[in-house]
Amino acid sequence: MTDSDSYLLGRTEAEVERLKRQITTLAPDSQEQLDRLGIRPGERVVDLGCGPGGVLHLLAERVGPGGSVLGLDRGHEFVALARRFVAERGLTQVEVREGDAYDTGLPKRSFDGAHMRLLLVNVPEPERVVREAVSLVRPGGWVASFEADYVPHCFDPPLPAWSRLLEAYTAHARAQGIDLSVGRRIHRLFRDAGVTDIRVDAIIHVFPAGHERRGFPRSLIANSRGKLVEGGFVARDDLKRDLAALESHLSRPDVQVTSNLFFRLTGRLPD
Repeated sequence: MTDSDSYLLGRTEAEVERLKRQITTLAPDSQEQLDRLGIRPGERVVDLGCGPGGVLHLLAERVGPGGSVLGLDRGHEFVALARRFVAERGLTQVEVREGDAYDTGLPKRSFDGAHMRLLLVNVPEPERVVREAVSLVRPGGWVASFEADYVPHCFDPPLPAWSRLLEAYTAHARAQGIDLSVGRRIHRLFRDAGVTDIRVDAIIHVFPAGHERRGFPRSLIANSRGKLVEGGFVARDDLKRDLAALESHLSRPDVQVTSNLFFRLTGRLPD
């Protein structure tokens, strides 16, 4: 995202695989949000932080063959994967480029809409990304943001090991200038950037035994383990012990796993 690429979860092979699974698991929640926007065939749309695919196919479905979708991501590995994702689905109206969401270099007011999903929760200075996204949209156009708030992510029965791991991860994020609860304030970020007609809803899930998303807490920590240890946020042996406890806990069908909170925002730019 910036010159040093501050994407919190990194770009390891494990993170790529997690993001690929997320394309499917979060699709229903994104479908509902996009349906509310009333995107019209022929529109020109930009998706900031598209990752290895994200919602490019969902946006392409809505703009149709006569529209266009531009996916932008800072990581060249993610860009290559997204291009493959697009090519495999024959989405000729979708283009993927490597670019910086803080400073895209794209023409201002040149898109009908701008979208981002789980980008702001992974980068510092989210207000800069929001301002850049808004600047790309024409008067009367739309914006959409799908963001997380990690606080509600919990288990019942509770697990002390998870509390320790989440505390270490939160400290790591804070040290990078990243707000894991940014979802609760996106309404303010977009309002301050000049967006009107803002509507926000929040969703939360309880994942039954066998659901793929039950493994998200494990992936969150495992994909960041190197940075957590190197940064001094947790000792290597403690991390290994608590990850094993987390793995065991998640495997129990009697453990209720509650997701983090997701905030879904839509808004319009004044005409």
